[in-house]
Order: sequence, then C-alpha cells, then structure tokens
Amino acid sequence: MLHTVRTVSLGHTSTSFFPFKPSHPSSSFAFHMEQTPILSFKIKQSNQPRITCQASSQKHEANAVSPRNEESAVHGLSETIVGVLGGGQLGRMLCQAASKMAIKIVVLDPQENCPASSLSYQHMVGSFDDSATVEEFAKRCGVLTFEIEHVNVATLEKLEKQGVVCQPKASAIRIIQDKYLQKVHFSKHGIPLPEFMRLDDLEGAKKTGELFGYPLMIKSRRLAYDGRGNAVAKSEEELASAVDALGGFDRDLYAEKWAPFVKELAVIVARGIDNTISCYPVVETIHRDNICHIVKAPADVKWKIRERATEVAFNAVNSLEGAGVFAVELFLTGDGQILLNEVAPRPHNSGHHTIESCYTSQYEQHLRAVVGLPLGNPSMKTPAAIMYNILGEEEGELGFQLAHQLMTRALTIPGASIHWYDKPEMRKQRKMGHITVVGPSLSNLEGNLATIIQGEKLDDKTAVAPRVGIIMGSDSDLPVMKEAAKILEMFGVPHEVRIVSAHRTPDLMFHYASSAHQRGIQVIIAGAGGAAHLPGMVAAMTPLPVVGVPVRGSTLDGVDSLLSIVQMPRGVPVATVAVNNATNAGLLAVRILSVADENLMSRMIQYQEDQKESVLRKGEKLEKIGWESYLNHSN
Repeated sequence: MLHTVRTVSLGHTSTSFFPFKPSHPSSSFAFHMEQTPILSFKIKQSNQPRITCQASSQKHEANAVSPRNEESAVHGLSETIVGVLGGGQLGRMLCQAASKMAIKIVVLDPQENCPASSLSYQHMVGSFDDSATVEEFAKRCGVLTFEIEHVNVATLEKLEKQGVVCQPKASAIRIIQDKYLQKVHFSKHGIPLPEFMRLDDLEGAKKTGELFGYPLMIKSRRLAYDGRGNAVAKSEEELASAVDALGGFDRDLYAEKWAPFVKELAVIVARGIDNTISCYPVVETIHRDNICHIVKAPADVKWKIRERATEVAFNAVNSLEGAGVFAVELFLTGDGQILLNEVAPRPHNSGHHTIESCYTSQYEQHLRAVVGLPLGNPSMKTPAAIMYNILGEEEGELGFQLAHQLMTRALTIPGASIHWYDKPEMRKQRKMGHITVVGPSLSNLEGNLATIIQGEKLDDKTAVAPRVGIIMGSDSDLPVMKEAAKILEMFGVPHEVRIVSAHRTPDLMFHYASSAHQRGIQVIIAGAGGAAHLPGMVAAMTPLPVVGVPVRGSTLDGVDSLLSIVQMPRGVPVATVAVNNATNAGLLAVRILSVADENLMSRMIQYQEDQKESVLRKGEKLEKIGWESYLNHSN
C-alpha cells in the first residue's frame, strides 16, 4: 500500500510517498554527428563552445566539427542532458540556472536567434510541434521538458512508449494544453473551480448565458495565453461577436461563469521524481490587458487565505503526473473562496521573482526536479519582492529606447535586478524583460517601483524604510524618548519618531498600529505617559513586538505607567524597561532585530565589549588615583 506523509509550513509544503520511489533513468550524453544524416550543423561563435542544429533534408558535410570531445563524460551535478522544447525567455532563464550547476541544456526552437540560443549548450533549430523534429531532438536528451505547453502531445506519448523520459509526463501536458479538459480533470478531483460548460453553437451559448448570467467568459480550449483566446460577453447580444473574435465555434470553445474575484493569486509548485511536492509562497498577480504586469510576493492576504491557496495548488498538482515546476493561477473571491483558474506545466511569469527573492529559484527547482536531484528550499530569503514585466511600449527602435531608459532608472534603485531577454524584435505589449525589486516591505517596494516607472528622483524616505517606530502621546515625552532614537542612530538602524496619542488621535493611532508592519516597521517603541494606554493599545492592533517605556509623570513617579504595562491581559504582550529608560528600549529593539541581522549582532557584541572595557578602565583609574581624586577628577 502507498502511504503519504504531508507537512505544511510557511512557504513550504511537502509530501513524501512510501515505500516506493520511482527510479530516474539518468542517461549520459554522447553526440555523434555521423549518426544523424538528416541534420546539418553550423557552429556559432560565443564565449563558450555551442552548436546550432538546423533540420534539413540534406546530409551533413563530412568535415563537420563538434566543439567538444563527444566521447568524454559530462561532469556536473547531473550527467543527464536536459532537452527543452522551446527557447524563449523561460528557456533562457533555465539555461542561466543550469550553468551554475554545470547541467547541460539543449533547446529546440524554430527561431535561430531565440532568447535561449546564446546561453544553451546546444540549439536545434526546428519546430517543437513537428513530430519528426521532436523525435530526432529527443535522441540527444536524457530527459525532455518544456518551456511551452503547446507541443505535439501525441509525439510525446509515442516517445514515452519508446522509453524517452518526459517531465512532466505527456498525460499532464495533454490535460493542461486543453483548458476544457483541465476543468473536467480538476473538477473530478474536487478542485474548486468557476462553473464551466462546453460550447458547440450559438443556441448553446445563449442557454449557458441564461444559466451562468453575464458577464460571461468565453475561452478557446487550445493555444491561448497572455489573454489571447479569451473574450467577454457582457450580454446575450454580445455573444456572437465574442465567439467571432475567437474564430468561431470551429475553434473549440467553452464558457466559464464569471468569477467575482478581488485578487488574482498564484502558487509555484514543484514536484520531484520521488513525488515530493514543495510549494512556494503565495503571490498576487496584477494584470493589464490580460497580460501579467506586476507580481507581489508574498501576497498581502490573510494567513488562512494563504493556507487555502497553497492547499488548492498542492492538490491540483498532486492530481497530475510527472516532475517539474507547475504554476497554479487562482482567483480570490470577495467571500474568501479560492477558485482555480488554470495550471501551467512549466516555470511561469508569476515565479520570476524567485531568482532574487527565494533560496531556490523556480528555474533551478525545475532542473532539480526533472533530473532527479533533491528539491531546494522554496522559502523567501527577503521580506518582500515585486516583479515588473518590461512590455513593449512602442514598435521598433523607439520601443527599445524606452525600455532601456526604464532599465537605467532601475539601476539606481537599491535591491533592483534587471533581466533582459535579448529578443531581436520589439513589438507593443511583447514581454521583453523584467525587473525584480527586493526589500523590507511591499509598501517600500511599491514606492521604489513607482520611481522606476514614473522616472521621479529617489528620495531618502523611499530608499531606506524605517525598521523601528518610536511613538509617544505628547511632545512632553520627547526628552525621554529621544534616548531611544540616539541608540538607534548609533547602531545605524533606520527609524521614525512620531506623536501618536491614544486619546487625542485614536484614528491616527489605529492606522499607525495596523499598517506599521506593511510599511516595513519591525519593532515599535511606545512611550507610556500619564494614562499609559499607548503601548497596550498599539500592541492590540499590530503583530509586531512592542516595547513600552514608562515615562515619569508629575505624580506617582512613573510607577503607575510601569504597572499599567506589566498588567496587560493575556494575549496582548508588551515588553517594558525601567522608568524613563528609553536607552534600554532602543537597545532591546536592536537586539530583537539582530536575531536575523548578522551585522547588527556583530555591532551589539562590540557595544558590550566596549562597555566592558569602559568599566575596566574606570576600575583601573580608581585603584590608581584613589577614590577622593577620582571623584574630584570626575567632577
């Protein structure tokens, strides 16, 4: 019997199956041109030797030269040659990830100067939809994978019967490349979906409109991406024009009930050949004209929504066969439902940010999966990331100039990385590259992205987000609270100082407390004056650690403030320090931050050593000159 164990943690879901683990038929690669009479070869000059193969009816020249000793073994993390159907930007980024692990990638793409061609180990020029070409290409690969699902699935099934390893399996590609079959498959496996129905004629479409209501989403079953193949009928009168826009009923259409979503989410899911499944953090995708425009990681949604989205994505991928990375696109509705939109059996636009923001990028993860290496950690190594697609704004040279201006501005932004796909032709709305910005919070990154897009000068507040918020109910507390600011300045911790009264400005206090973590604040230091309500009220409204500073008042000497803080009800913790000791509050904030900041930890250790040296010097001086001289000298 097959047993499963499933664990779910933040940004990482895994399932292991026991006791059977399928073996991976890894195969080494030797390339003998005399065995391939239907191909002619030409060698392109590049930094590394690489060959381009051109499908041809002519026999190759007898003196064709291979750039490598084809008898020698390939030495790297895997000796399996990875064949990729498609050489677009996804193939290019797969090649970039493969180079770090010394994994060889060969690509099949009809364009001689496709984005992956300059980085691949070998590039065979030919159609990935042509059966004979794909079969010939497969002979040169240890495993066959994809950067586009619009391939000849019948050929893949034939190759699998002949022993060729395809990852993901041809069965998964067959299901996914027909969106209607996708919906049928996932419906059978209990995956939540918008209601859907096949369309055969206009009368059927009208009945579907009556059943589902309007607006009605009409989609092509095949060859649809980036909004192509989708049309919306807002009324029955628009049905005919929507169908015509998709090429008529001969194109095989189906309808979906309109999903009243408030956000579009996505989860990248990786599956190893041993059936281990690993999920990346949930992201939000923002589309413009049906093309992915911006990706925010992690998605700004409640934890329960993240858990549910991850569960739906996990179950969807678990219902398919084969190893690799899958992208699961989801709808979040106003009442908190998660509905599956569609699945891609490959790396995806919604996972580009993982190159900079995660311990293992989706591209490295895909390669690990298909060649049988252990899956990597999908967790984010930075608090937040935003990916922005560089889309063609104008045709031709003007479009290139605008894109280059955008990238030049991005170079001035801390945490920004540029990925240019090196496509030779610029067209409007064509994906030409992307920019990823990482940093302390989505709020901070949104400001940085606006600077890139709008061309405004980066100001200090946008460049460096405060990590500690120092708040007080009145400026009368400032002489005490300034000592916390001095400590933070000494340690180089960005911070802000605000007057936020729990009694006079309750709305401001609520907004500050509830939004602080979204702005990148990590610790709040709150002064507690006469009524001493500020630390506790703020702690009740923020997930951040709050340090209360009892401020000495005109009566009760600050003891009332101290007791108010330490008697908070269970579930609303507030740390505190001695009365008027904002210095220790600042130091406590630094220690909290230093747990995940080696630089701060090192500075804190140095601070302690400096304090020790100061005490020892004073002790030596006291012993040397005596107490009377010491006191006189000190005065």
